[in-house]
Amino acid sequence: MADIEPLLQNTGTGEIQTADHEEQASKSTSTKSKTARVASLDVFRGLCVFLMMLVDYAGSIFPIIAHVPWNGVHLADFVMPFFLFVAGVSVAIVYKKVSNRVDATWKAVLRALELFLHGVFLQGGYFHGINSLTYGVDIERIRFLGVLQRIAIGYIVAALCEIWLPCQRCRCDGFPGRYTLHWCVALSLCAIYLGLLYGLFVPDWQFRVVPSLSLVTGNNSHVYTVKCSVRGNLGPACNSAGMIDRNVLGIDHLYAKPVYRNLKECNISSHGQVPETAPSWCHAPFDPEGILSSLTAAVSCIIGLQYGHSLVQLQEHKERLRNWSIFSFAFLGLGLFLAFVGIPINKSLYTISYLLVTSACAGITFCALYTLVDVYGWRWLTCVLEWMGKHSLGIFILVSSNIVVIAVQGFYLKSPEKNIVHWIVSVFVHK
Repeated sequence: MADIEPLLQNTGTGEIQTADHEEQASKSTSTKSKTARVASLDVFRGLCVFLMMLVDYAGSIFPIIAHVPWNGVHLADFVMPFFLFVAGVSVAIVYKKVSNRVDATWKAVLRALELFLHGVFLQGGYFHGINSLTYGVDIERIRFLGVLQRIAIGYIVAALCEIWLPCQRCRCDGFPGRYTLHWCVALSLCAIYLGLLYGLFVPDWQFRVVPSLSLVTGNNSHVYTVKCSVRGNLGPACNSAGMIDRNVLGIDHLYAKPVYRNLKECNISSHGQVPETAPSWCHAPFDPEGILSSLTAAVSCIIGLQYGHSLVQLQEHKERLRNWSIFSFAFLGLGLFLAFVGIPINKSLYTISYLLVTSACAGITFCALYTLVDVYGWRWLTCVLEWMGKHSLGIFILVSSNIVVIAVQGFYLKSPEKNIVHWIVSVFVHK
């Protein structure tokens, strides 16, 4: 696990020389430069983990912070792009000096692969959630993609850009070196994404749903037909992102309870059941971390990489904040303009407008934390978030897999239903 720490956690290589420490070093007789860890990176990473915990456990109580069923954004919809953003920033620090590109590439691939496999284990269906003490997954129904897998994909794309596509060493008026090829990769990924999203024809399709009680016998299955025969549709039923996942991964390997079931059309019950009278697509699996949307998700990492370049190459706080602010407000304006002209802000499809708006918000948030923590030195205000950021990978794994909650549920009185978690829920949630 130590090998994948740089993906979610900035290790010792995250020590960047700041302007204040440069001034101290110039006055010192010592020849060794003094360096300081950029605490705001740890705080930002800790904020990501905190938001993830908040929306996971409080989202059902306060729907306003939970994932939007389809178009739009709530607080929960910022968590994934924030993780991708900070992973990109860390890539710029980890690979700021690469002596052997081939060796660095192999290390990056192995780190990404290890994180991807962790994601399959934790989010592939092996753990059955906080309401069950059982575990295990049918290989024919395992979920291949998820949060950690998406971070791994974004990380390897950003890492390969940083390792193999050097910048033009030209620095003018406080701007870092120009990474033209990085932006070319980002634009190419966006172009491929748009071409497939709007260009592929989606035919009518069928799928089979086997109730959980019939998994053993294979009886009482239902076959649903979704009428599409369209091109460029961005609805939950007939978008090309879902079609690609169904044909490449297989419909049995997708997320079984997509958030779009909370749409009014699906009329989902309080127990999470979709009635038979609902449209057929309400019963279908859909993966919000699918193949097509991973292209634009990787661009989020590349954008974070550019913020990291300013952190590595520029020394003055003013220069860093100016560059980050220019990027952030430019992305925000462009993203809102695209949303206004008809490209919806959609997390499940990771649309271009969603990419730009969430990346802008991540940049603005990072600017605020950097000013508070690294410029003014008010670390005591964010000490808890900083600690969470330094241990983000371990906390992420424990929270995302519900391992802690499941372990606590293992202690019960006479029957598994009489455990401490069930007692807390009955007292505080269903009070």
